[in-house]
Amino acid sequence: MNIHMTKTNPLSRRTLLKGTGAALALPWLEAMIPSRTSASESGAAGGGPQESPKRMAVLFMPNGVREDQWTPEGEGSDFRLSSTLSPLESFRDRLLIPTNLWNQASNVGDGHYVKTSGFLTCQTISKSLGFDLNSNGISMDQVAARGISGRTPLPSLELAISPVSIGVDTNVGYTRVYGSHIAWSRPTRPLAREINPRLVFERLFRVNQPDKGNRDGEKLLLDRVLGDARQLRRKVGAADRVRIDDYLESVRSLEKRIEQASTPEGRTWQPAVDMDPATKPDGIPREHAEHVRLMLDMIALAFQTDSTRICTFMFGNAVSNTNFSFLDGVSGGHHSLSHHERKEENLVQYQRIAQWHVEQYAYLIGRLLEMKEGESTVLDNSMILFGSGLRDGNSHSPRNLPLVIAGSAGGRLRTGQHLVNPTNTPLANLYVAMLKAFGTPVDAFADSTECLPGALVS
Repeated sequence: MNIHMTKTNPLSRRTLLKGTGAALALPWLEAMIPSRTSASESGAAGGGPQESPKRMAVLFMPNGVREDQWTPEGEGSDFRLSSTLSPLESFRDRLLIPTNLWNQASNVGDGHYVKTSGFLTCQTISKSLGFDLNSNGISMDQVAARGISGRTPLPSLELAISPVSIGVDTNVGYTRVYGSHIAWSRPTRPLAREINPRLVFERLFRVNQPDKGNRDGEKLLLDRVLGDARQLRRKVGAADRVRIDDYLESVRSLEKRIEQASTPEGRTWQPAVDMDPATKPDGIPREHAEHVRLMLDMIALAFQTDSTRICTFMFGNAVSNTNFSFLDGVSGGHHSLSHHERKEENLVQYQRIAQWHVEQYAYLIGRLLEMKEGESTVLDNSMILFGSGLRDGNSHSPRNLPLVIAGSAGGRLRTGQHLVNPTNTPLANLYVAMLKAFGTPVDAFADSTECLPGALVS
């Protein structure tokens, strides 16, 4: 790796740390910015100073929310977060919370599948038993990805917790595959999701497959690139040295956690009887909460290294019945509790599950806020959308969807507000605004009628 730098030859954004067949992307460094003189000259020529990359992530939660404890009180900048959104209080000024948006295309008889697969397309899927999938549209995230094609090694990253569901839901006559996808590169092509954090980690950082006969290949990635890291560290300023040290410490921590999660020795709990190692899902933690956190850490690393600028993550598939008994006061599955029948004992548990998801969202936001990028942060240069394809699990309504965005895409999105829209404003109007903020502007998307008023900075 050539890491020589001069004022007119800054460090490339795509510079990699290398060693024994491995490659590790770098975080943002000051050494990547042109000198004041060259930046000024670039601006004089119309190029302007180098901008930080914009990122977009969508975190999808199945089964909706307890609707009477979601919507903030007040509107505009004068609002108070609800109990479900309370974990976001410290990020209040970085939030855009739009209400009264709906996805009209998903307002059909099916309870979940149309609302899941159509969440980012705002189109109605074709009814299918599994042989002829058709979303009838491209998802918003993939429109954004096409607009920045070639700028990152990975066009986009699709993550999830549960494997793709198979079979047919005989209650509604749809293949369960529809409930496993929100990202569609073509109407007939849902994008494959990765659920194993170890494989995501390798996809992000192990650009070259090491020789299986090489014992160095058995080393953790960070050990294999440390020599290059030390050489780089000697050639950058004090602030960059701190960034490099923090970054490498983060990588080391993640490698250890993934290693522990995928080996019996790393667990404090041991099974009562021996199990066949061949049946163990390598790299996937047994605990749901740890699995979710690891996947969110993968998003943070992907954005920090600029390996991709587009990511979707599904906390669960449609009709997910993940057991949340690990939460105080909860004893049951998510989908079952979402059919609360207005019983208070069910509603209390249903709300606690939604709040737990918001807590995980807050965790990711916090991670991105800690990552400095020039005078801003990775969060400041991102838009992180959290939401569900239906309002309430008992009624399956796609009206007034529960949605919240953190980050302003470099100051382009107007945050610090509860944006109250007219009833039944198209969800697609928000997506038009997000695409404009991201830098891949469109005149329209799906059934949009305009760019969502008040969402963008004038």
